[in-house]
Amino acid sequence: MEDVQFDGPLAPYAGGFAEELARLGFAPRPARHQVRLAADLSAWLAESGLDTAGLTDAVVAAYAAVRQAAGMRHTTLAAFRSLLEYLRRLGVSPEPVPAGPVTPAESLLEEFRAWLLAERGVTSEVARGYRELVRPFAEQHAAGQPASLNAVTAGDVTAFLTARARRLAPKTAQRAATALRSLLRFCHFRGLAPAGLDQAVPTVANRRPGLPRPLDPAQVRAMLDACDPVTAAGRRDLAMLTLMARMGLRAVEVARLRLEDVSWRTGEITVRGKGSRTDLLPLTADAGEALAGWLRDGRPAAALDRAVFTRLMAPCRGLTATGVTMAAAAAAVRAGLGTVHAHRLRHSAATAILAGGGSLAEIGQVLRHQRPQTTAIYVKADIEALRSLARPWPGTAS
Repeated sequence: MEDVQFDGPLAPYAGGFAEELARLGFAPRPARHQVRLAADLSAWLAESGLDTAGLTDAVVAAYAAVRQAAGMRHTTLAAFRSLLEYLRRLGVSPEPVPAGPVTPAESLLEEFRAWLLAERGVTSEVARGYRELVRPFAEQHAAGQPASLNAVTAGDVTAFLTARARRLAPKTAQRAATALRSLLRFCHFRGLAPAGLDQAVPTVANRRPGLPRPLDPAQVRAMLDACDPVTAAGRRDLAMLTLMARMGLRAVEVARLRLEDVSWRTGEITVRGKGSRTDLLPLTADAGEALAGWLRDGRPAAALDRAVFTRLMAPCRGLTATGVTMAAAAAAVRAGLGTVHAHRLRHSAATAILAGGGSLAEIGQVLRHQRPQTTAIYVKADIEALRSLARPWPGTAS
């Protein structure tokens, strides 16, 4: 970036940072903008009497505030993420200092999260979700020093969940109940709560009908056709949607796919599902074709990790489950279907098996259900199949 004037403490790293941006996959224009931001920051550091050793998140945030006050838009701490990561990797800028627990309740919640990861084998997303669901309970009942739930009664547990359930969706309330039971068991294990307190957590009824809402085959086809195979984004979205619609993968399972999880020789993929479960599934022909198209002609060469599905703009990191869901929702809008959540594609895969004469056992194998009761709900969704079992009303023609 010879056209960018670079002075101050960051000047010695300008060339290396430009090379780093190229490695990350930044196009020339965004890369030039990043270098200009770094040059402006370097000049400000020099004026402030600071060097790279003092380049903390707080300092960069202060500089961003100065730029915003001067009317320069789109300047936040996040805009300097690539620069900070580069300088920290070189060891010339300090690593961010993690915020330590500031209250006894927060300390307890962090220990609970670590226990879930180490002892219960849940994913980091689940552990983080459980921690946040029980945070109000811990802040209310474990505020003392040190944190303890020994004074909590069964009535306190019931009252808390009953009040929370009124404000939460049924599924979220059920997860809150599960999280609260886990917290109380953990606290008993640590000697911070009496035995059996987890049994006071009431069961939350699911008031919703619970029937899956699959798309019909024409709607699924419309979503797949809404992905333009000429563009990299279209190839990626087509591959992701095909895996969900034909093989029943969840959005989070699509996001977790790694390059080494695809075995082209055997035509199989390794799926990392709930509760650290791993399954080997045969790759259908259409899913394999769409996946090959993305990997061959769409996936950025500058991808920063081994994720199969990545962002297209630098830095090209793996997509999250939210990113997969948003791609499915956008395809539905393009297809004129309105709001469609990614999980409905999984339901569509199940009902397609049923419509093709497949059994509930086959659906359970494809969707990797742990209990037959979970699969049985698809019988209720197949209205046409149920009609064939209905007896005629007395007095009517059979």
